Amino acid sequence: MFASIVNRLEEGIIALLLAAMTLLTFSQVVARYVFNTGAVWALEATEFLFAWMIFLGISYGVKVGGHIGVDAAVKLFPRRGQQVIGLLGAAACIAYSAIVVYGSWIYVSKLHMIGVEAQEIPIPRWIPLTVLPIGFGLLGYRFLEVLVRILRGTQTGIGLADEAKEAMKIDLDHPGARR
Repeated sequence: MFASIVNRLEEGIIALLLAAMTLLTFSQVVARYVFNTGAVWALEATEFLFAWMIFLGISYGVKVGGHIGVDAAVKLFPRRGQQVIGLLGAAACIAYSAIVVYGSWIYVSKLHMIGVEAQEIPIPRWIPLTVLPIGFGLLGYRFLEVLVRILRGTQTGIGLADEAKEAMKIDLDHPGARR
């Protein structure tokens, strides 16, 4: 239940951010080249939207197995060895996420305490930067899900995209397509 809510919320927010960023950028292009004007705050707003999309997207990439990694040596091990290496990798990623959540929480808290505002948009800078602890918190959650799947035996590694396998599949399915 909780995982389903997180999945839908994450996907919906990423789609909304992409749509908002695209509409804002398109409207700025039209305003600049058709009407010779534009909003001063639009670039900064686009940067904030893009940051939110990226920091939420890193956890989504773990969910769908979209991150690229080199695991050729890991695949030489038997299944049990791959699971142990996967557990170590997932634990390291969880630890990394926790460290970044902690550090970014301190950073955002200090911005809140100091009261720094964004450059062009009249909002406190800490508000858009809350994406740092949120995004890395979600990343830690995703790696926790990976860790549980490895412990249950339904997954061996941390779920990286297999570029070599995909390239071979494309070559076998469509000979001459990449030439």
